[in-house]
Amino acid sequence: MGIVTHISDTTLIEAKSKLMNRPSRSKGKMYDKYFVYIPSEVARDSNFPFKSGDEVIVRIDTENKCLIIKKHTEKS
Repeated sequence: MGIVTHISDTTLIEAKSKLMNRPSRSKGKMYDKYFVYIPSEVARDSNFPFKSGDEVIVRIDTENKCLIIKKHTEKS
């Protein structure tokens, strides 16, 4: 279930999600594959900046303990 949070004059759409590990085998070795499920109410919001197939940059902000996902551009 999604939650709409108002922060000053901005509306932030957020919803509870999960981080999932789906180990897979490649060249005889097992590797972890992590996925973040993005709830449909977030992905369907008109402000959602991504579409299926977009290349993204994933960063870890260790100071704020958060994950940052940005669209990949040549300047990223």
